[in-house]
Amino acid sequence: MPKIVDAEARRAEIVEAVFRIIAVDGLERASLREVADEAGLAVGSVRHYFAGSEELLTHSFAAVVDRIMVRLSAAQPAMRESTPGTGEHRHAVLTLLGEFLPLDEERAVDACVWMAFKNAARIRPFLAAVADRSHREVAAVVGQVITALVTDDGDGQQSLAVEAERLLATLDGLCMHALLQPAWMTAQMCHDVLDRHLRSLAA
Repeated sequence: MPKIVDAEARRAEIVEAVFRIIAVDGLERASLREVADEAGLAVGSVRHYFAGSEELLTHSFAAVVDRIMVRLSAAQPAMRESTPGTGEHRHAVLTLLGEFLPLDEERAVDACVWMAFKNAARIRPFLAAVADRSHREVAAVVGQVITALVTDDGDGQQSLAVEAERLLATLDGLCMHALLQPAWMTAQMCHDVLDRHLRSLAA
């Protein structure tokens, strides 16, 4: 009797193969043939689940965004339920924002893949819709952090928007620096830099 293959599980295995390739060799190597080899499948088997490389890469980009957003969603209640200005709240915010950063192996792979796809979306239009969704969802989370931390100085929404962009830039910079210089930009250094930035916002 032929073995029944769970389609969603097989698609997830193929996506994990895409992630491994990008993390080691970059997005350019993530062709259907290379992905099939990495997943231990025939190219025809990959095509059974994804019509072509554009569909595979678009699905993989969405998958890494979803993985990051699931972790962020799990960390949000602790921030919302703690009192701003307390050590508990700052810890909750650091934990939440740490989900963006390559602080362990899983998050390092996700950050590497996420950054690769975001960069590729500049020149691969088929990735643009997922890139836009990624930015909107991340910006929404960062906006919640800023709203909780920043006191209105009279400029209202303009001030909050500027601080949100400053925090986004800090996260992107930390993420890239940690991926490129992991010996220097360690998890502790990322934590310290982010903590210093959050304290400046609260001040």
